[in-house]
Amino acid sequence: MKPSHSSVTDIEIIEDFSSTARCDEGFLRVRRLRCRNRRSDGSASPVYRVDVVDRPRLDAVAVLVFRRDASGLLEVLTRMNLRPAAYFRKDNRDAMTVPDPAVGYLRVEEIVAGLLEPEDKGEEGLKRRAAEEVREEAGFAVKPADIQLLGGAFFLAPGILSEKVFPAAVDVTGLAPEEPEGDGSPLEESTQLHWRPIQEVLDACRRGDIPDAKTEVALTRLLARQA
Repeated sequence: MKPSHSSVTDIEIIEDFSSTARCDEGFLRVRRLRCRNRRSDGSASPVYRVDVVDRPRLDAVAVLVFRRDASGLLEVLTRMNLRPAAYFRKDNRDAMTVPDPAVGYLRVEEIVAGLLEPEDKGEEGLKRRAAEEVREEAGFAVKPADIQLLGGAFFLAPGILSEKVFPAAVDVTGLAPEEPEGDGSPLEESTQLHWRPIQEVLDACRRGDIPDAKTEVALTRLLARQA
């Protein structure tokens, strides 16, 4: 990930083609369904509508990259990423029941993550993809065997999203990073990497300064394992 010549200050909408786009095309697929519940006594509920959002790759892996400093203190690596969906919340202030103190979430601080590909089968494939994401996004050459899985996968928004996230961690103490290559997309422009004490990052999550659920889940699971 080569450094940018300038920092991104805004995301400009060139076209909003929501009204003409099909719901079954694009990066996200929206299935608009009519459903009813079937009951054990043979009866059924009234018909109701359900919207389901799928990604082209169903699940993802999130990797907490950590190290110990000279005193043994745990530090974790976070990335400041451009997140348009979070940023455009600012256009819907009237819909907020609780005022949001942030002017706009142009960047969101979070841990390394990436989509699982069709070939990433089982635990072996999960660890391989995790190691690849760490190399691509953080610049550390780790082996799949170095990856620690942090328990079961979880839903982020099971009411609408089919995606599950598999949390993992990797210890890079003593490893020297190379320049992360990234994926070359505009969304990785001006991405910033930070090392911070683990408790500082966890406190920021709980205050809402880091509003990313997978980061908090991975932190708490790693701390529980260390304890």
